[in-house]
Amino acid sequence: MRDVHYIIEQSIKSDILRLTTAGSVDDGKSTLIGRLLYDSKNIFDDHLQAVNEDSSKWGRDYVDYALLTDGLKAEREQGITIDVAYRYFSTPKRRFIIADTPGHEEYTRNMVTGASTADLAIILIDACKGLVTQSKRHSFVSSLLGIPHIVIAVNKMDLVDYSEYRYNQIREEYLDFASKLEIDDITFIPLSALKGDNIVHSSVHMPWYEGPSLMSFLENVYTGAGRNLVDFRFPVQMVNRPHLNFRGFAGRIASGTVKKGDGIKVLPSGQSSHVKSIVTMDGELTEAFMGMSVTITLEDEIDISRGDMIVHSHNLPHVDNKLEVILVWMGDEPSDKNKTYLIKHSSHYEKALITCLNYRVNPDNLHREDVEFLQLNEIGRVCLELFNPIPFDEYSRNRSTGGLILIDPDTNITIGAGMIINRSLTYGKNIYKHTGVIGHSERCLLLNNQPLTYWLTGLSGSGKSTIAFALEKEFYQKQKPVYVLDGDNVRHGLNKDLGFSIDDRHENIRRIAEVARLFNDAGITVIASFISPFEEDRIKARAIIGPRRFCEIFVDTPLEICIQRDPKGLYKKAIDGKIKDFTGIKSSFEAPAHPQITIDTTKTSIKEAVDIIQNYEIGID
Repeated sequence: MRDVHYIIEQSIKSDILRLTTAGSVDDGKSTLIGRLLYDSKNIFDDHLQAVNEDSSKWGRDYVDYALLTDGLKAEREQGITIDVAYRYFSTPKRRFIIADTPGHEEYTRNMVTGASTADLAIILIDACKGLVTQSKRHSFVSSLLGIPHIVIAVNKMDLVDYSEYRYNQIREEYLDFASKLEIDDITFIPLSALKGDNIVHSSVHMPWYEGPSLMSFLENVYTGAGRNLVDFRFPVQMVNRPHLNFRGFAGRIASGTVKKGDGIKVLPSGQSSHVKSIVTMDGELTEAFMGMSVTITLEDEIDISRGDMIVHSHNLPHVDNKLEVILVWMGDEPSDKNKTYLIKHSSHYEKALITCLNYRVNPDNLHREDVEFLQLNEIGRVCLELFNPIPFDEYSRNRSTGGLILIDPDTNITIGAGMIINRSLTYGKNIYKHTGVIGHSERCLLLNNQPLTYWLTGLSGSGKSTIAFALEKEFYQKQKPVYVLDGDNVRHGLNKDLGFSIDDRHENIRRIAEVARLFNDAGITVIASFISPFEEDRIKARAIIGPRRFCEIFVDTPLEICIQRDPKGLYKKAIDGKIKDFTGIKSSFEAPAHPQITIDTTKTSIKEAVDIIQNYEIGID
């Protein structure tokens, strides 16, 4: 009994290696894993007996070790892997978690799932076929996912008479391809999964190979270099308050270490405090590190909720609502720039738009291709705009806080996996966004203002500008910092280079939204008065400014009244054909679907409209 306890204790103390297999169809991934399990004596007798029986049932004249992992009936019937099969086993030196991933191109998304947390990837190459597109695709995905160690297992060497020449040929071809990828550590092992050559024991058929067997390599490879123990990142999963005298924040430390007494900041709010205690089920700790699930209490009462991130005050991640991402598309429907998606980043969910698609990557030659959208299993570089800023790191620095998934809010299905490669949208490789020493909250405190953007949309002549300037006067009299952005005024300077084509109208609104966001960041309330006839533009403006700061006001005045008013004589010119594509005459106005406020100036006076807007502000405070 003492021996059993000793074995269990040693097993718990040994570290875990998470690995994934990849490669093309029928390269022998499942057979390789089955052979690993069998030769390392990690198969129960009854399981092995069942595999023997199934091998005979399916007409094999040998023991088919692939059946140890191909658990789905459909896989056994087809002889392929179509799902991610996880297997757990251990040796005296290490514990292992293996993800056996599919080889077919249409199951690339499954491969991404299996490889997302891997420390090592085994990419199999059939010695007969050589390097094929799927081998390249999986190598590319592995490099994107930042897997620290890649093992190129040249399998089925028994079918090429254990040829050293053939092995070196494949090795050189792969190294030439991999030179274009960011892979730090590549190890080549020639083997035969079916015959057991170089799996656990060194092969007598390949005396020319002097390297380790696969199992020997897996037991001894160092994985600590891939773990970020520097940047403390603690996504809050839950606010733990069992009684009035205790308020802690529970979660799993994504990276770094934390000690009692450390100075911290809470993001995205920027509030500061110190760690009061680190609590676990086994009692309090003085220090905790990456991978541990703990509850942290703070010296100060701070408003923190699920999705916030606690970090060291002297080591901050980026905070932004614009991200540049390498995206693996997993959805059956193609990507859509006009659709609002949901992203999950750490413990936080946020709405987002795909604002641009820079290029798609051809996995065969790694060339960049211009496309309008991504389809199932395609990989591209995209720009995301989130409705609210989030704290994050580049994926190359921190896999835990640099990765995200994209979700279809209509079906709740994961449709994309992304790796953040840049802090924000870039228009040049050497352009970066800098964060000042004075934060948004400090500016708001200085000006005694919680800024919003009041976005007035409606037809020309509806009364938008009249309401805007009356509201500005009211705010000014109450000593609220405020500024009006008016359609005509901005075209005298900021947007004087734009015309009135559809593209120019889109760009006009985008620029205005960016300016409004900067005003809000400075603590100043903005009143934006623009026809902004397209729903798509207003949705994007909301995303740029942030939905919590954005109040859409629909000045819903009937067209015939606007034509009667015609304060600038524009309707008459449009009716006479002197102005093309004028909104309301030749171009349609897309009314807001869900505005926060709707005002009809034929029924509501300007003073009443101003009071309605001010009451809205009071209601959200």
